[in-house]
Amino acid sequence: MTLDIVGNPIESPAPETAPAVHRVKVLTVNMHKGFTALNRRFILPELREAVRATGADVVFLQEVLGEHDKHASRYDAWPAVSQYEFLADSMWTDFAYGRNAVYPGGHHGNAVLSKFPIKSYRNLDVSITGPERRGLLHCVLDVPGHKQVHAICVHLSLLESHRQLQIVLLNQLLKSLPPEDPVIIAGDFNDWKLQGNATLLQRDDLHEVFLRHHGQLAKSYPARFPMLRLDRVYLRNATGQNPMILGGKPWTHLSDHLPLSVEVNL
Repeated sequence: MTLDIVGNPIESPAPETAPAVHRVKVLTVNMHKGFTALNRRFILPELREAVRATGADVVFLQEVLGEHDKHASRYDAWPAVSQYEFLADSMWTDFAYGRNAVYPGGHHGNAVLSKFPIKSYRNLDVSITGPERRGLLHCVLDVPGHKQVHAICVHLSLLESHRQLQIVLLNQLLKSLPPEDPVIIAGDFNDWKLQGNATLLQRDDLHEVFLRHHGQLAKSYPARFPMLRLDRVYLRNATGQNPMILGGKPWTHLSDHLPLSVEVNL
């Protein structure tokens, strides 16, 4: 308690609260471990500048390296920190990483960069069988004006049978979350047959932003001549606007996938 000069208590001013945020810009990109298509060139510094230029509040990353000893010794521009920390730099104050694939000298997985505090996160192993290791990185964001906002970064299997089982696990995760909370699901679904999308849209509380706005899912792969609709942004208890496929330079030279950008209304 604070007292004035004659000993009377002084009431402390009420703490300031941040103004409510009702629009969040999200970006999702499979970053191909910081290399161009076919691994011809290491371009992580260029990728960082391109991602920063989008002004995204929350970034969903797939195929991000947490560590790789051989690359670190081979490339002069290799960062001293993990790729997700290098990308976050001073622009995204919070980040979370879900390590999925582990091999001698390194590992990679999914990551989320956020301008909002990440209250908690967990990486759910949804690997089925065989060498492919996959995870769902679930982050709980502290967005002003909202109790909590869920961000789920997805990278599913190359095999259809595995993807269908992984979507069952994604549905189980959604079922476990408070039904009133906003949820943003983004990433590389590898769902080129579109069967996974059909399964997800059986839910009446979920929609895919590009499908709702443009009548079709976004073509994002391969980056230079996109034909396949692999990358998605699904929303629950939220709506999207201005969904964009970031094509053209520099994006066509920064990965084998094109990024997707969406403004999410909470």
